[in-house]
Amino acid sequence: MQFIKRVVGMFAQSGELRIGRGRVTGVIGFSLSVLCFLGVLAFHFPEYLTTPRLRQKYSVDLLRQVMLGAMLLSGAIGLGNLVLGRTRWLNLASLLLLAVTLALGGHQVPVGDFPDHTPYVGLDWFILDLLGSTLIFVLIEKVFPLYREQPVFRAEWQTDFMHFIVNHFLVGLILLTVNFLIYRFFGWAVYPPLQQAIQALPFVLELLLILLVADLLQYATHRAYHEVPFLWRFHAVHHSTKTMDWIAGSRMHLLELVFTRVAVLGPLYVLGFSKEVMDAYIIVVGFQAVFNHSNVSLPWGPLKYLIVTPDFHHWHHSSDREAIDRNYAAHFAFIDHLLGTAVQSDRRFPAHYGVLGDYMPKGFVRQQMFPFTYRE
Repeated sequence: MQFIKRVVGMFAQSGELRIGRGRVTGVIGFSLSVLCFLGVLAFHFPEYLTTPRLRQKYSVDLLRQVMLGAMLLSGAIGLGNLVLGRTRWLNLASLLLLAVTLALGGHQVPVGDFPDHTPYVGLDWFILDLLGSTLIFVLIEKVFPLYREQPVFRAEWQTDFMHFIVNHFLVGLILLTVNFLIYRFFGWAVYPPLQQAIQALPFVLELLLILLVADLLQYATHRAYHEVPFLWRFHAVHHSTKTMDWIAGSRMHLLELVFTRVAVLGPLYVLGFSKEVMDAYIIVVGFQAVFNHSNVSLPWGPLKYLIVTPDFHHWHHSSDREAIDRNYAAHFAFIDHLLGTAVQSDRRFPAHYGVLGDYMPKGFVRQQMFPFTYRE
């Protein structure tokens, strides 16, 4: 029982992992073992635990090799730390979880035919996005840090990670809701000749057009969140994080997530951009959404007036007086400069983050309930 308490208690901790005690490698090994365990569950129940659209994009054979490599690395870390006597309880937990994963078939679980229209949670999307985002953005944050002393497991990381988990697991329900609302409210406006004209544009021009249209829609929606008190209750959840890093952008109210996607994707559906451009747009949006919240400092030069960078978006999350209700754009910073809503400051980065007054409750559930329970 004490062993389990130590493992569970680890998730309540925050702060820097000290090098030389086996904590860093132990956390890496344990994280990989958890992902491998979740992966074997996805292999066993693909109709319920994988995302239909996503599984059309990846190679199952490649994922098997990635999973095998992760199991070997996790096992090597666990055994090595046990031999060296470093953080034995954590590495023992990692090895036990790996043993369960292997007992369930590991990377060799056969996947046959299965129904394609069942309710599902996006476990595969969670695994791949967590692994990819961690490898890419944590590395970028360590190589080009804005706040060098900021740890990976900073204060309130647990809350943002819970938002990350729920947002990924509910991807099926969110997509179903968004698609229904888009067809319901925008389907009448579809005009095939306009769609054909847009799809006839060169790829680069069509991509720039979709980014511009989407950002104008994002700007209007985003500004409404800030200027309409009722809508701010939902958006305040996103702004309540007091530490900016790659996972901070995951903190968002589920209803805001649905409403924003409908408000932006609805008109894009009407305009009828090609599938290739939509796919490219989703990649750009996904990267910018994570990168611009990251703990990163890079020299942007004149580009900072053209595109949204971490410098630009950090100001949007600031509780400094000069930053309130500023920097709404998601892709192109020049939109805010043209419309007079760009932050004007001699400083490159703000001093404080979060909502003014720090009134947001802690924890995922309380933050989801906040818009309905808050009393001014």
